[in-house]
Amino acid sequence: MPFELSVDLTTLAILAAVAFVAGFIDAIAGGGGLLTTPALLTAGLPPHLVLGTNKLSSTFGAATASFTFYRRKLFHPREWKLAIFGTLAGALIGAVVAHYMPAEWLNKMLPVIVFGCGIYLLFGGTPKTPIDNDAPIKKKWQLPQGFGLGFYDGVAGPGTGAFWTVSTMLMYPVDLVKASGVARSMNFVSNIAALSVFIFSGHVDWVIGLTMGFAVMIGAFFGARSAISGGAKFIRPVFITVVLGLTVRLAWQHWFGMA
Repeated sequence: MPFELSVDLTTLAILAAVAFVAGFIDAIAGGGGLLTTPALLTAGLPPHLVLGTNKLSSTFGAATASFTFYRRKLFHPREWKLAIFGTLAGALIGAVVAHYMPAEWLNKMLPVIVFGCGIYLLFGGTPKTPIDNDAPIKKKWQLPQGFGLGFYDGVAGPGTGAFWTVSTMLMYPVDLVKASGVARSMNFVSNIAALSVFIFSGHVDWVIGLTMGFAVMIGAFFGARSAISGGAKFIRPVFITVVLGLTVRLAWQHWFGMA
């Protein structure tokens, strides 16, 4: 696959800046893809290429954030084996489904999905901290949760991290910081799985993806550290602000046809 520059340097620099912010936000509250996906679409990339390129860049950030939470003992893989397996399987199947979707379907579907994520996360809110944060993690819902969110991440992706954070707090006795650690780690699993399919099918812009990937990685490094040190009091307002801002932006762009 040739490494050719498909956009001008100014656009590439803007995409890198967006990726840095997305990496920072994604490591804290999820939803970074809600920034990078519209940015790549605006840059003129076809929908399939947007999905694959976004997966490449977000994998860098997910790996950085996931390792940071793991090193701080805020994520224990042994407790989440079924979720990891479900996420891996769901993401692979989802990416294959996305590969065979007509481009015009993706053009119409992506804005609706992104907007739907924003609406749900804004009005659904975030659950309160559990009473017993050290209770054992039940396995019952891990497989369907992992498969469902992994499939969604493979097909589209924007908002997956935020959905992981919210659903994990709803179903398990974990606080917002630990739920963020689970979300970042599962994001990494689904990104790797889906990315392998997009690479195989040739739907990755390597120059843009790697450039944005390094920017995402730097943003994720600072974002994960900020989330861990600041705790729920820091994460919650960032989470709500991101969702509100993106919801307004997408409503303005896709309902009223404004750029």
